Amino acid sequence: MFELDLRSRLPIYEQLVEKFKELIITEILKRDEKLPSVRSLANELTVNPNTIQKAYRELEHQGYIYSVPGKGNFVAAVLQSGNIEKLSKLKEELVKILSEAMYLGMKKEEILKIVSEIDEMIQGGK
Repeated sequence: MFELDLRSRLPIYEQLVEKFKELIITEILKRDEKLPSVRSLANELTVNPNTIQKAYRELEHQGYIYSVPGKGNFVAAVLQSGNIEKLSKLKEELVKILSEAMYLGMKKEEILKIVSEIDEMIQGGK
């Protein structure tokens, strides 16, 4: 499914969270699609099942997945109303990051090109 960077300073569970979010955002993983079981993914990636469980809990907390007892974990539908606060925080972070990038010399055209590439990538998944 994907590879982890064991040399990264980012904890393995956070790498898993980011990889799954990327797969969900780009719609490689579709709404209501079942995720691999904790045990099978732990075996595939050769990591502790508790690490997988921690990543799944974090994804559920962030609203990207939901769990059904006895059935497993599934990709959640995007709920616009629940995302208002999260979008507000992301906008604040984006303003900070873009301000710093422009201060360090990144041009508006470069930023717009990146935004266009991301938009194409996401639209390509639909």
